[in-house]
Amino acid sequence: MKHSEKAEIFNKDEAKVNWHDKALWYVREKRDNSAHKVQGWEYLRELGSGIKANVLSNLDEYLIQFESNAKKNGIHVHWASNAEEHNEIVNSILVKHDAKKVVKSKSMLTEECHLNPYLEKKGIEVIDTDLGERIVQLAKEPPSHIVLPAIHKTKEEVDVLFQEHLGTKPSQGNPEYLVSEARKHLRNKFLKADVAITGVNFAVADTGGVVVCTNEGNADMGVHLAKAHIACMGIEKIIPQEKHLGVFLRLLARSATGQPITTYSSHFNKAEEGKEMHIIIVDNGRTEQLSREDFRASLHCIRCGACMNTCPIYRRSGGHSYDYTIPGPIGSILSPGKDLKKHSSLPFASTLCGSCSNVCPVKINIHEQLYKWRQVIVKEEKQPVIKKAVLKTAGVVLSKPGLYDFAGKSARFALKNFPKFMIYNKLNAWGKARDLPEVKNDNFDEWFKKRNKDG
Repeated sequence: MKHSEKAEIFNKDEAKVNWHDKALWYVREKRDNSAHKVQGWEYLRELGSGIKANVLSNLDEYLIQFESNAKKNGIHVHWASNAEEHNEIVNSILVKHDAKKVVKSKSMLTEECHLNPYLEKKGIEVIDTDLGERIVQLAKEPPSHIVLPAIHKTKEEVDVLFQEHLGTKPSQGNPEYLVSEARKHLRNKFLKADVAITGVNFAVADTGGVVVCTNEGNADMGVHLAKAHIACMGIEKIIPQEKHLGVFLRLLARSATGQPITTYSSHFNKAEEGKEMHIIIVDNGRTEQLSREDFRASLHCIRCGACMNTCPIYRRSGGHSYDYTIPGPIGSILSPGKDLKKHSSLPFASTLCGSCSNVCPVKINIHEQLYKWRQVIVKEEKQPVIKKAVLKTAGVVLSKPGLYDFAGKSARFALKNFPKFMIYNKLNAWGKARDLPEVKNDNFDEWFKKRNKDG
């Protein structure tokens, strides 16, 4: 199903769409306020972008350096070329520890690899411990946002969900009560877990350690209580040196939620005594994206979600309409590289307003890459005949000033004198939720000349 068709389903509940839009814009405003308080914010973005560009140009060297240092720390390092290998490696570690219960902190990579359903088929209980992730797990849904996975659910919906799965009492969506009950539920899962799985926000080449950022401390709880820790990271998570962390930690939280820093920035450099630590380094299509010159900068992404919070399309269509692990503008660049046919509608789910590029903490030219994907898609994927004819006609009209002037006068006459059903009918999707402003007699050029003449 195309993005527009899934978005139409989300748009059936107009009140919820408005709430979703306002909630994400509120986060965007917090980001602005927080960024403006940092002196040299634009310099910080330049610095982050430059470090990432350096990493991608020397990725092989940094990965080998990271592996070598991690092994010196006693960490077991594994390499996976795709999602299947990643899942098999995780399973082999669980088998080694006879693990039946796993707690997992937020990791978009494991979502990308569909790790949960893979392990559940093998009879292993996997509990997502980030509260938002746990909510969507109970609802049997994927996350709709990479930082705020349950942003599409109201507190009243969460109330009903907890009653059904956790046996809570009706609270009319009381956040304090719901969080308290979730804490009790998750504490029991932490205590009984055999192995903890985490994602990786940053992997430091010169130390061989990884950093995981959370606001709930759930990654730390899982790792410190379980007998083994598995950290899953994409190859692009590398940064050269520990001193570079300061750049990215300042950019990440401010861009994501407007916080100065995430509540917990946990450093894992080696296993605790008597325990094991494993790191799985995953490619899964990233080197192929790296080979695409026009799109390689998308691998700079530090997964803050700022582009989603500001995108007028994402805010009004919801994350599930994208049908990809990473939704929103950055996901619309990454997804065609994975499956061009399946995700060919996503680069068109954008106004190309450039707001996503303006807020990106590492200055990814997101809207320009979306435009480039469109150019690729119209050449490689069959387009609707009507769409092609309309755009071809528009190209001719816009390239000839005389014809454009004539078309404008004809359109103004038609809009003022023709019956309204010619615009607002079932055949014109544009007119379903829109109304035109009053149509003037003159175009802008005529109005401007007349204004100057009249003084």
